[in-house]
Amino acid sequence: MSAQDLPDLESFMAGVRKRNPGENEFHQAVQEVAADVLPFVASNPKYQEWEVMRRIAEPDRIVIFRVCWEDDNKNIRVNRGYRVQNNNAIGPYKGGVRFHPSVTLSVLKFLAFEQTFKNSLTSLPMGGGKGGSDFNPKGKSDGEVMRFCQSFMTELHRHIGPDTDVPAGDIGVGAREIGFMFGQYKRLTNTFVGVLTGKGMEYGGSLIRTEATGYGTVYFMEDMLKARKDTFEGKICTVSGSGNVATHAVEKINQLGGKSVTLSDSSGFIYDKDGIHGDKLAYVKELKTVRRGRIEEYAKEFGCEFHANQRPWSVPCDLAFPCATQNEVSKEEAEILVKNGCQGVSEGANMPTELPGIDVFKAAKIMYAPSKAANAGGVAVSGLEMSQNSARIAWKEEELQQLLRDIMKNIHDNCAEYGREDGEYINYVKGANLAGFTKVADAMLAYGVL
Repeated sequence: MSAQDLPDLESFMAGVRKRNPGENEFHQAVQEVAADVLPFVASNPKYQEWEVMRRIAEPDRIVIFRVCWEDDNKNIRVNRGYRVQNNNAIGPYKGGVRFHPSVTLSVLKFLAFEQTFKNSLTSLPMGGGKGGSDFNPKGKSDGEVMRFCQSFMTELHRHIGPDTDVPAGDIGVGAREIGFMFGQYKRLTNTFVGVLTGKGMEYGGSLIRTEATGYGTVYFMEDMLKARKDTFEGKICTVSGSGNVATHAVEKINQLGGKSVTLSDSSGFIYDKDGIHGDKLAYVKELKTVRRGRIEEYAKEFGCEFHANQRPWSVPCDLAFPCATQNEVSKEEAEILVKNGCQGVSEGANMPTELPGIDVFKAAKIMYAPSKAANAGGVAVSGLEMSQNSARIAWKEEELQQLLRDIMKNIHDNCAEYGREDGEYINYVKGANLAGFTKVADAMLAYGVL
């Protein structure tokens, strides 16, 4: 195939849309990568003949199954479960399990596709996968969550394993859910292996896994600032979300000298101009992990502003950290951020910025770290947990902290190498896409056509 025979972006995407009708989130994720990869393939003959991008955009397999469980009132409930195994060219499938009413096949295909590149960037031997269910754990008793998780794992266990596919947590899947699923896997298989990550320390978990995604997102911003000979000191930061990623992003921002002034959940956001730190941050962690309350309670407790049914991107800031969910930053909100003087965005959530919003950030040439690079800290420590499980060892916290910091710096530097454009500007989107693609593509070429 010659360069002129390669499809342009629109014809390539037309094929993706035809094969995957109505899957808008998946289309968005593929287009964001293909926009950079297709021109790169055109200039690299070894990738031209083997349709590598088309193959990566077609999952290796998708498993869909029924999940039946009984609620506390003895009613039989039925949900749908999924596992999307996108690509295992460089290692076992690796990616989270999400329990949320918004879970659809399109969402999980986008996440698995994105995970393929994210895992490649870590330089650890992990392929890309994702799974979940439209089950909503909010408002459910521990018994109901346990029965659902056990039923979910009864089917899923057939398709995963420590050398095949290693799921982790995600939205709606925390320590409680991981414990229930791991227990059921152990019961069904009569094995004790590292088949899930994010486990409790008592049964094979890793230190700093809870903190890793939020910390890594902030570390990536620190490296972008260093590339511009700047620091966090005195920077006003807006953060969305209020779960593990958001709260640990706030924690690390505070440690590096910045000031975080917002957090959010599905009900709205709080704006605390004095900063969210110390006892205030501890309150949020307890509110969300123990009491499972709403962020509005923080505003009442500490006397700050609460904006119902809004997102925090109208608040003037130096740096922004979307850490809630996909497509939470629109084009209009991106324009507001830039207009208000935002110098950089680092994504803690998966694909939180819509494609037109990404275009706004790139046109303004602000520091913009896409999620596949910026939030890779979580899966990086998951990979380290896999290594510890395989070797039957446990590393010390300081060792893991240094490994996480080194991995994030390596990701930044690889993205900078592939993404440097005219002058001093670094296009981190392009850099992340190309750095992630080349490792996966080279492995696929080594195997031939599979």
